[in-house]
Amino acid sequence: MDVTALKQLLERLSRGEVAVDEALENLKHLPFEELGDATIDHHRGLRQGFPEVIFGGTKTLGQLERIITALVAKKNNILATRIDEDKAYYLGQAFPGAVYHSEARCLTIEQQPIAIRGRGAILIVSAGTSDLPVAAEAAVTARMLGNRVEQLHDVGVAGIHRLLARRELLLTASVLIVVAGMEGALPSVVGGLVERPVIAVPTSVGYGASFGGLAALLGMLNSCAAGVTVVNIDNGFGAGYAASLINRE
Repeated sequence: MDVTALKQLLERLSRGEVAVDEALENLKHLPFEELGDATIDHHRGLRQGFPEVIFGGTKTLGQLERIITALVAKKNNILATRIDEDKAYYLGQAFPGAVYHSEARCLTIEQQPIAIRGRGAILIVSAGTSDLPVAAEAAVTARMLGNRVEQLHDVGVAGIHRLLARRELLLTASVLIVVAGMEGALPSVVGGLVERPVIAVPTSVGYGASFGGLAALLGMLNSCAAGVTVVNIDNGFGAGYAASLINRE
């Protein structure tokens, strides 16, 4: 339950449109709800402005279905990350309103209109086509959290003129998420061109000495450009969430 839903419930109660017992039933599990193998934090929407997000990569279908059912019952919008196609197909049958974003590996259910809360646009810049799944995860996350999102793809340092040709777009963004694998140089370049926060996302894309994204991570942590912060390897969700908090009105 978010702030808007809680206000609506209390207003309906004050007008006599909802009985006290019905309102109590709605509020009974407001702080959290125990499902046995999961404890749903229903208070998160009130505290942080968005309901609990589901990391789906290691959860069973049964666990996912129970968690989503509990969140849906509270009229929450749903964001589940790292959902593979098999799980997405099953969940789509169980929840007809579900939308699967295959490139991002995310599943969403929109029960409430998504109001734009950001003061500007979040621009997601990816170095190569192979980085798109992580960039897409960041984009879906930022949109679900109420942001305008723009994307600029395949502008890595191997052809830096591609990035420089879009410099005007870089300068219009409020926050930039820069996604890169290999040596992870792109966030430093972008950070040297803009006066906005840059969130760097290392990806596990690269050959052997990239060590599954560790080389990119270390390169980004050692960026000489001021204003660049770094999230974990392949963590598009974390970047999208952090950018949303920075961009929030």
